[in-house]
Amino acid sequence: MSDAPDFLGLTEEQYLAGLRAFMETQIPFNAFVGLRVLELGRGHATLLLPFRPELVGDPFRPALHGGTISMLADTAGGAAVFSGVGPGDRISTIDLRMDYLRPAALVDTRAEARLVRLGGRVGVARIQVWQEPQEGNASDEARFGDAGDRRLVAESTGVYAVRRGVGVPARGTTAP
Repeated sequence: MSDAPDFLGLTEEQYLAGLRAFMETQIPFNAFVGLRVLELGRGHATLLLPFRPELVGDPFRPALHGGTISMLADTAGGAAVFSGVGPGDRISTIDLRMDYLRPAALVDTRAEARLVRLGGRVGVARIQVWQEPQEGNASDEARFGDAGDRRLVAESTGVYAVRRGVGVPARGTTAP
């Protein structure tokens, strides 16, 4: 028996395209903040959170709200776990460990997640949250140093419950 997910007649590419659309448009909060899936493959995901003034948590420093960074990490970890399961499988966050390494500047922020372990009931992902300076923005260049340097602002480990085949009829049966 293979460890590969059962895509219920979909190719892996079709499943991942559907997952991308789900993450960007069908989760209302993700759509509200403009979250974009930059990369999505089996066991990994890269998401982008575009900067918006409403995401500022410390106007005196200024810096992004820590909850914004946590949300981005959690969503990227969830996408990485989702990429390893199949249609009808559902996930939910059990635990999220966040290590904030430095204040997050007021720029677009990216999270890169990779699946570390996927079992029958639990998936684990490791996530890094990065920022890159915005070209032509003098304050970003002063904060980041040389243009093009990316800075690690947080690292995270997410643990996700996996529910297999929710709402999908078992093989050989028909849906009600």
